[in-house]
Amino acid sequence: MPGNPIQLAVIVGSTREGRFGPTVAKWFVEQAEQREDVTVDVVDLAEARLPAHMSSEPGREGAQALAAMGPRLAAADAFVVVTPEYNHSYPASLKSAIDWHFTQWQAKPVGFVSYGGMSGGLRAVEHLRQVFAELHAVTVRDTVSFHGASHQFDPQGRPIDPAGCAAAATKLLDQIVWWGHALKSARSEHPYAA
Repeated sequence: MPGNPIQLAVIVGSTREGRFGPTVAKWFVEQAEQREDVTVDVVDLAEARLPAHMSSEPGREGAQALAAMGPRLAAADAFVVVTPEYNHSYPASLKSAIDWHFTQWQAKPVGFVSYGGMSGGLRAVEHLRQVFAELHAVTVRDTVSFHGASHQFDPQGRPIDPAGCAAAATKLLDQIVWWGHALKSARSEHPYAA
């Protein structure tokens, strides 16, 4: 909807040293920022420094990190998770970030940009769909997936097949925007109660 962009949080899920996630996330954010129907907030879990251990009383630093993250997620109308695949699933850092929050995900759309080896991170995405369903979030059908990701980008971090992945990103963003507006209106008219 022109003049009424949705607030999209792009979550960079990997915190591993030497990670490829920032390359993929940077490319996706550039795609999203070309649109007038979204505004983007990049949430990099490597910078967030959320507590590693779940506790009802996190330490001072953990509590500060959570206090900074919670409002950013709550302000989002929609999410896109950029995730690698580790051992047929997604990283522990991403599960921790998801589990520290609850109401922030409810009745909002979640899309996925995945990367990895032969499967392109799609097994991680399938696991994430189950987790977000439990949190009352709506996952969109189409994804962007980079199979053999390190070979899909040039040394400057640009995709080797820019047209193909840009088309996939457009399809994903179209669905995120549609669901973002639909669910935002529904939450406004009928507050969601899990």
